[in-house]
Amino acid sequence: MKFLQLLPELYVTDFKKSLHFYVDILGFKLEYTRDSPKFGFLSYQGSQLMIQELAPGEKESEKMEQPFGRGINFQINTNSVFKIINSLKQHDYSPKREIKDSWYRENNILHGCREILVTDPDGYLLRFSENIGEKSVR
Repeated sequence: MKFLQLLPELYVTDFKKSLHFYVDILGFKLEYTRDSPKFGFLSYQGSQLMIQELAPGEKESEKMEQPFGRGINFQINTNSVFKIINSLKQHDYSPKREIKDSWYRENNILHGCREILVTDPDGYLLRFSENIGEKSVR
C-alpha cells in the first residue's frame, strides 16, 4: 500500500462507534487495525485517514473538548455524493449541510463540485465533494 504525503490521524472517543460510522455509513474501507491503542487505517476512493481512540489519562486527551477539529474541514473526493446522503438517511444520521453545488473560479474556468458536509461522532467536519464539471467564463 502506498501512503499519501498528507495523512491525518483523528483522535476519537469511541473507536467502535467511529469505525462503524466511517466504514458502515460512509463507505470507507478498513485497511488494517491495531488493538493497543485502538487504531484503524481507513481509505476511501483514493483518500486515507487514521483514527485512534484516546485512552483516559493520555497526554493528548488533556485539552480535548468536543467538537474535535474546530476550524478545519477535511475535503474527501467522492464519485457519488448521493450515495453518501442515502446511507446517512438509512442510518438516521443527519448531515451538517445538505447537498450543495459550488463553483470555484480558477482564472477563466469554473470548477463545479457537488458537496455535502457531515460531522463524525466526535465533531470532525467532513466535506465530501463530487466533480460536476467545468465552465468557461470571461
